[in-house]
Amino acid sequence: MFHVALINPFDTTVYHLINGLAGHNSILDHLMIFFAKDALEIYALLFVIAWFALPKRDIEHRHALVMAGLSGIVALLINVIISHIWFRPRPFTVFSKGSFTQLIPHSHDASFPSDHASGSFGFAAGSWGYNTKWISWTFSVIAIIVMIARVYVGVHYPTDVIGGMVVGIISGKMTWRFSKYILPISTFVAKLFKFGPSAKVVKHTRQKARSV
Repeated sequence: MFHVALINPFDTTVYHLINGLAGHNSILDHLMIFFAKDALEIYALLFVIAWFALPKRDIEHRHALVMAGLSGIVALLINVIISHIWFRPRPFTVFSKGSFTQLIPHSHDASFPSDHASGSFGFAAGSWGYNTKWISWTFSVIAIIVMIARVYVGVHYPTDVIGGMVVGIISGKMTWRFSKYILPISTFVAKLFKFGPSAKVVKHTRQKARSV
């Protein structure tokens, strides 16, 4: 494993520019802490909302949700591999005390790439071009906010979250290559909730029975 801090002018400048905003506005601080810490819970809620908000017979977009979820998981697995090859110390262990503001406690594990950014962009990229616009846009906007928030609260360098974004996008592209193998699982799960093409038939049958 390589232990390299790799402090560069870009990271130093942008990190202090974004993190320098922390500690001055309690509302903004709490908002950024929320997105920096609870990204997984936010996405979990969005997945549930999207799953039930889609039309009952819509298998295609529910399958896209499953693929987006898998994309985020694959991105995190890629991160595990990278972090075992290259260990980059967290910025709060490198920069001198008083030069930054750390809003949340964090372990001293590998900083690159950001798990939160990778997972978030895995979810987002997994939905690009395959799901409805409101789902893709919501996932993407939150992913961008999570990127900024992780730097804002002081636990990541800018290139950590940019690297996470790249991992997430690659994960999204890779995961969809296996879509045909996942589709039967997506269809099966949807049918458990009585979603799919048959949902419309059932509804029509009930309406016909009532008219009789």
